[in-house]
Amino acid sequence: METLKTVDELCVQHKLDVKQLAEKAGLDEQRVLAIVLGRWTPSPAEREKVAGVFGLTREQIAWGHKTPIQHIYGSGPG
Repeated sequence: METLKTVDELCVQHKLDVKQLAEKAGLDEQRVLAIVLGRWTPSPAEREKVAGVFGLTREQIAWGHKTPIQHIYGSGPG
């Protein structure tokens, strides 16, 4: 079973920067930057476009947030 790679790892492996990936995928550069940095989980259509640049299916890439979710303490609003 092969290990899934993130978009960031694939960019390094394929020597692509964010601008090049955005152009090849036909997506907004800021959106691609957020995907590469793990701050945005792309839609299925965006996943297809990004995966296609690397010759992969969307199931062959590890998607999702890299920043751990932190609990917010306090009494909340009001």
